[in-house]
Amino acid sequence: MYKRIVVAVDGSSTSDLALGEALKLAGEGRSQLLLLHVSEDSSLAWSGGDWMVGSPPVVSPEFFEELGQQILAHALDRVRNAGLNAELRRVDDAGQRVGNVIAKEAQDWEADLIVVGSHGRKGLDRFLLGSVAEGVMRAATVPVLLVRGA
Repeated sequence: MYKRIVVAVDGSSTSDLALGEALKLAGEGRSQLLLLHVSEDSSLAWSGGDWMVGSPPVVSPEFFEELGQQILAHALDRVRNAGLNAELRRVDDAGQRVGNVIAKEAQDWEADLIVVGSHGRKGLDRFLLGSVAEGVMRAATVPVLLVRGA
């Protein structure tokens, strides 16, 4: 059974599905959870609960910090409603690929599982947007549970 589970959260519906799966696993094994949010650079813009490539509004770094804190707070509410506890961590991507940052944070926290949502994009969308989930799989030193979005 997994004892230390990192859950990558970004506020999307796919991330919420991944958190739900992590809560099931954590509840069964009384695992420790780390809710991890990686704040991406301002080349991304928030739109209706999902990140989209585009021309972002001019915003301060504090905007992304506050947004990350809100995402983590929402996820923590779900964890507590499930009768569990979690550590919270928000980090900046510092120009690195988000998948690499998630994998590194999981390694530093000594996780034995990473849970991440996958949007399942294909073709040009995947090429243009990249795949955080794929990046995590490539960089992770522990098992990765991918949860496919609806």
